[in-house]
Amino acid sequence: MNNPVASHPRIWPVLLSGGSGTRLWPLSRTLYPKQLLPLAQEETMLQVTALRAADADRYHEPIVVAGEDHRFLIERQLDACKLPPAAIILEPEGRNTAAAIATAAEWLVKKDPEAIMLVMPSDHVITRPAAFQAAIDAALPAVIAGNLATFGITPSSPQTGYGYIQMGSDMPATNGVKTVLRFVEKPDMATATGYVVDGSYVWNSGIFLLGARAYLAALTHHASAVAKAVGHAMENASTDGNFIRPAALEFKGSPNISIDYAVMEKTDKACVVPVDMGWSDVGSWDSLWDIGTKDAAGNLSVGDIKAIDCQNSLMRSEDGATVAAIGLKDMIIVATRDAVLVAPRERAQDVKLAVDALKADGRELHKFHSVVHRPWGTYQTTDLGERFQTKRIVVNPGAKLSLQMHHHRSEHWVVVRGTAKVTLGEDVFLLQENQSTYIPVGTVHRLENPGHMPLDLIEVQCGPYLGEDDIVRFEDSYGRVP
Repeated sequence: MNNPVASHPRIWPVLLSGGSGTRLWPLSRTLYPKQLLPLAQEETMLQVTALRAADADRYHEPIVVAGEDHRFLIERQLDACKLPPAAIILEPEGRNTAAAIATAAEWLVKKDPEAIMLVMPSDHVITRPAAFQAAIDAALPAVIAGNLATFGITPSSPQTGYGYIQMGSDMPATNGVKTVLRFVEKPDMATATGYVVDGSYVWNSGIFLLGARAYLAALTHHASAVAKAVGHAMENASTDGNFIRPAALEFKGSPNISIDYAVMEKTDKACVVPVDMGWSDVGSWDSLWDIGTKDAAGNLSVGDIKAIDCQNSLMRSEDGATVAAIGLKDMIIVATRDAVLVAPRERAQDVKLAVDALKADGRELHKFHSVVHRPWGTYQTTDLGERFQTKRIVVNPGAKLSLQMHHHRSEHWVVVRGTAKVTLGEDVFLLQENQSTYIPVGTVHRLENPGHMPLDLIEVQCGPYLGEDDIVRFEDSYGRVP
């Protein structure tokens, strides 16, 4: 075959960054989900996915489809790995993959009518990226010819947690690309065993190579309500730098349906490339144990762990907590600053039951980490009592909080590192390390970091109500003023 780099146009990576990863609680939470965490490598899963398509000869800058709450984290993480996005499309509400992919396709066809999209969920692990790249190269001619390609994972064992694709015959003039006979829902163990023995079934990876125009044409034909809603939403979208916001009312009118149901199971243009690329969708703690590097006793340990007579267990500690485990076998222990999970590995899929129970109790441990990320930096509650709360606040270089006021609390700020620029009523002044100021109730104020290093500050709040909703914003750099 010809060299794909020389003979084909560059591909647009489209990273899907939705979902909350509830089965990886307490590490993954709604406002800081698994794709934004370094779960399997030093980089976050989003960064690893983006770096998978970082060859400038083959790929354009990535497009990310995500939710509003994660926009600055995504931008910051991609900048950190020197892959600034071409666009971050912010869904006003999750409407599943058919609509998410359509937003990227609509944006692309106006920029590059012949655009080809490599659609990748941003929370997958691929340990053999060269095999993945070879599969992409194999699929390219079929996609350029108007077909819609997906990638089927050669099964290493019968699995009931994945959907399957039954492959047909080889497509003409391609290198290993197969026709699709059918998509199959997650089977029981006996059926999955039969699929592996049969040899014509592969796991459905959820990764696609699609022409943007071909996808929109297929969507219009097979799921016109999705195509119409997303088309109108993108036609009326607003733009703020790299952020693209589809019109909310129109977008929410789209049916909530996956690309498989909307298009791939119905079209006669579907094709599949079988590939053994060390793939995992990292859907649970048990799947992380499967792909992780374990010791001689089969234990996967991350953080400050002391394991005594333990076997085949996953033990992970965050934020410096020491975990001592004795005599465990086939267990999961995950300790964070504010929550601890203990479960048998065989019940890893049931972690979402704990999350549902927390939601039912009205608690927010499913939503927030102890360290809460904001566009300007982070804050962490270090103590909380009757009528008082202490926080550690970190403001990124050059960032500033909103100009704001509180009705129910006063605040004391103590700088422990860096320089703070403080607006207090009509006064503006600087605070250096070990200096402090007092913010009376009802006083308009603002905190900024004018320096080139992070600003660390301890905040003491006092008052009858200390909720985050006691903030009246007058001016904001991040679009949070009504």
